[in-house]
Amino acid sequence: MQVYSMTGYASVQSQGAQAAQDESQAGAANVRLGLEIRSVNSRFLDLSFRLPDDLRAFEPPLRELITKALKRGKVEVRAVFEISRSQGVAAPHPALLESLRLAQEQVTHWLPSAKALSVADVLRLAGNEQGGPQDWSEQLMPLAREAVQALLEARRREGERLGHMLLDHIEQLRTLASQATPLVPQVVEQQRLRFMDKWKEALALSAGSVSAEAAQDRALTEATAFAIRIDVAEEITRLGAHLDELAHLINKGGEMGKRMDFLIQELHREANTMGSKSAALPLTRISVDMKVLIEQMREQVQNIE
Repeated sequence: MQVYSMTGYASVQSQGAQAAQDESQAGAANVRLGLEIRSVNSRFLDLSFRLPDDLRAFEPPLRELITKALKRGKVEVRAVFEISRSQGVAAPHPALLESLRLAQEQVTHWLPSAKALSVADVLRLAGNEQGGPQDWSEQLMPLAREAVQALLEARRREGERLGHMLLDHIEQLRTLASQATPLVPQVVEQQRLRFMDKWKEALALSAGSVSAEAAQDRALTEATAFAIRIDVAEEITRLGAHLDELAHLINKGGEMGKRMDFLIQELHREANTMGSKSAALPLTRISVDMKVLIEQMREQVQNIE
């Protein structure tokens, strides 16, 4: 059973790259690339990317990679640089400080009310200047393939759980259908006897103006029409066929969400028809129990790819 949910999450990180030229230098920066992929249910495949500017150029190959792996779902891909330092805070390079001073003078010349750079601003800008290698081509795509595989595994685990739940609900619906089948003849017989009693009363009140045979024929005709109105054998047969197809799809695996959604609608239609034909409280209860189970299945099928 290879059932895949559209709900999943994966997070992977690179081993890290030394950004400073001299690793013994105080505050040498260790840069790691983190990649997260989240997915939830959607009618189609909807991709969105939240990438740093250094990684914008990799969106097309990332999109191609995910499109080949996934068929449906709202998928968000997020990449971040994680910068850590080995020893304390590194002193910014004098050349960088000079560049920042000149930039500040030019800004304040045109915008006298602009705030001066704080120490924290300088350190942050220095960190951005030194943070991370410029070329991530050798790390990003292997990391993305690892993240996609982790996401597929998460979606498979969730899909397996959904598959077992759906199979359990299918068996419960079969049990309810088997309970409904013998109830119809019992209700028909009870109604036939009720019609016969009423026609006997009517015959007695008619003082012989209506023959007994005619009264009996009319009672049997009414009972037959009643039996036709409440007969749910056709609905139970179609319901069983839909349940067989659902079980087949789950055991077969693969892309099935849209087909299962259609079958759930058909199950709901049959259960509603059974409820509208119901002429006895036990049949009404069975119809209600069926609709509860079918609604629970419908909610879960929305998450299946």
